[in-house]
Amino acid sequence: MGTQAEPRKLLSRERVLRTAIKLADESGLGAVTMRRLAEELGAEAMSLYYHVSNKDDVFDGMAELIGQEINEAAAGVSTHDGGWKAAVRQRILTAREVLLLHPWMPSLLSIRNTASASIIAHHDAIVGLMHDGGLSYDLIHHGLHALGSRALGFAQELFDPGKGPVSDETISAMAAGLPNIAAMLAEVAHDDPASTLGWCDDQTEFEFGLDLILDGLHHRSSATS
Repeated sequence: MGTQAEPRKLLSRERVLRTAIKLADESGLGAVTMRRLAEELGAEAMSLYYHVSNKDDVFDGMAELIGQEINEAAAGVSTHDGGWKAAVRQRILTAREVLLLHPWMPSLLSIRNTASASIIAHHDAIVGLMHDGGLSYDLIHHGLHALGSRALGFAQELFDPGKGPVSDETISAMAAGLPNIAAMLAEVAHDDPASTLGWCDDQTEFEFGLDLILDGLHHRSSATS
């Protein structure tokens, strides 16, 4: 008597999108194609179109699911424990934790023209936390612009300074053409070894920038209340 074949899993929109996310996590966003998805699912490429319209629809669905992950992870965040600033900080850092699991997400957001409902819901929650803390909607509106992509847990840097501390030789070579940057790096590297400026720890710098914005909003709110 032969062994019974394992039943094939039924395709669904959820399964297609979860597979796309897994593929992007493992191989990057560029690996997500309809053909590759079909291979991963063990299905014909044409059968995917019963569940997703095209690759853009896949991308939109992926963003929606990641937004849902953020909202689920931050569901318990409120102003009751430490006020609006601590709550907003916690919610944003929770979003960052989710995005660090899916490092392709910022690139996906940069090429999409529409925001998913779950991403908008995340911003709505931030607005609610700020307003519960006494901030006016006008100040909150300015605050969201100041936060920009930080509200979702990432910041788009102008350039990548690279990894590892800056050597004395590199600083000396920079001194002639970039005297101010060289002086800054030299001071930090030698007088403040605990600083991350010379090797730019992403988490530290993200939280530093986030705290500057939240502290500024808190100061503005206190000054007008």
